[in-house]
Amino acid sequence: MAEANGPEGGWRKSSRSESGNCVEVCVGSREVQIRNSRDRQGLVLTFSFPEWQAFLEGAALGEFNLP
Repeated sequence: MAEANGPEGGWRKSSRSESGNCVEVCVGSREVQIRNSRDRQGLVLTFSFPEWQAFLEGAALGEFNLP
């Protein structure tokens, strides 16, 4: 992950991001936030740590893969 400036832990996006169509993640002390890297002033989604962990586990298992 490549670091970017942001609140608390800082916004990060994948170092493999080349197209500009990415999300950025900020892991804070109480929650995890994600945003569109192309619209940094736009909507921010906020998740609890258990919600974020469930998402990461599902992604690792391929639960969100397209058919």
